[in-house]
Amino acid sequence: MGLVIGVFNSPMSSYAQEDQDIDVEQSAEVFLEEYSDTFQENFFEGLKQKGIRNYDRAITYFLECKKLQPQNTVVSFELAKFHLYDKQLIVAQEYALEALNGEPENYWYAETLINIVEARKSVIEEVKEELPWNNTVLRGNIAEIYFLKGDYLNAKSVLKGVKTSKKYERLEMKITDSIAKQSKKINPILQSPKPVSSQDLDSVEDYKIQIETLLGATTDNVKLFQTTEEAIENFPSQPYFYYANGAALNRAQKHKEAIDILETALDYLIDDVSLENAIYKELVNAYTATNNTSKANMYLSKIKS
Repeated sequence: MGLVIGVFNSPMSSYAQEDQDIDVEQSAEVFLEEYSDTFQENFFEGLKQKGIRNYDRAITYFLECKKLQPQNTVVSFELAKFHLYDKQLIVAQEYALEALNGEPENYWYAETLINIVEARKSVIEEVKEELPWNNTVLRGNIAEIYFLKGDYLNAKSVLKGVKTSKKYERLEMKITDSIAKQSKKINPILQSPKPVSSQDLDSVEDYKIQIETLLGATTDNVKLFQTTEEAIENFPSQPYFYYANGAALNRAQKHKEAIDILETALDYLIDDVSLENAIYKELVNAYTATNNTSKANMYLSKIKS
């Protein structure tokens, strides 16, 4: 019998596992009776340490859980995420593969593996032999994850040969359409950039172009906020969109909300010093505005030259 507890913090996509509508980190449900008090204590303490971003301590508690429940996929999943946050990517990948082999059709396990593979500057083909690659749902999930990241070629490659269904036919049509639109941009005519209309915002790069234009302006913060909200909804793993949304909230004097969204951006960030610095600067502004000088100074010290 598995563990009944929420463990995820990513927004749902239009295709992704509607029957798994569980938001983990918001509420840790009571464990099943088969789990010992020691397991429960370590698990919840690990989540607590994760909440304050003390990943080394969180890993220690979850390793204790691993000793008690070696086959528990939730524990493997959490360890994969903690090691990803801690930049221990090889170990993170081992745990992610372990979790996904235990539950091949779990969308969030697949998403974490892809994030780790990308952080390693690798490709999914390098690990597919370690996965049940003939599992249609697994392949469909991975294709969708790449699609939502704007990586349409990888999405198409992964989906190729998957047994067709209405769900995957719709996804394949969206991927094909997105690739066609991208190809039109290979040799663009040189001209000054212009805002992209809302209906044309269907890729990560389209949103970035629009958001960068809005960030450079000072008069249309409402449009900036609306566009970043929409971008997050469509591409929930892109830290840049959370950063820009936090910047819009700071401009609107909603500093506490800005702090929450900016710290979420850090959870998704992988190896991007420029964006990391930008997020830290917005956090400094937000914490300064809320008179929390210790936090403001902490983030100020993190800014790299």
